[in-house]
Amino acid sequence: MAKILVVDDEPHIVRLVQVNLQRAGYEVVTAYDGLQALTKIKQERPDLVLLDITMPRLDGWEVLKRLRAQPETVDLPVVMLTARAQDKDVFTSFQLGSHLHLTKPFSPLELLSFIKRILEPQDDESPDTFYDLGGNN
Repeated sequence: MAKILVVDDEPHIVRLVQVNLQRAGYEVVTAYDGLQALTKIKQERPDLVLLDITMPRLDGWEVLKRLRAQPETVDLPVVMLTARAQDKDVFTSFQLGSHLHLTKPFSPLELLSFIKRILEPQDDESPDTFYDLGGNN
């Protein structure tokens, strides 16, 4: 069973994602700010991180930068789950090394589909596949 860390400063978002992931069979760990996320990543060693950008103490982009700077987390899949939807925000997420930038409000079914594709790639997909959410696939 894959372990997913959900990081968001909005408890209702964390709970919504947590319930949906648990129903899909994933183990879920939660954090409510960037510093707590870094601690949980070291302690829990998740298989994937769902990460908000705008959070207290340490934002999601800084968390992502720190993850990509460490050999043990350089390849950890990170999905940005955020209200920040401007092109520059999406570009920054990918530039810093996220696997996906998904904006709020989001479909829990769509989120589960992307998580499954990242964690369980098919033979013809690599885990580093770029997902274009604009419908240009």
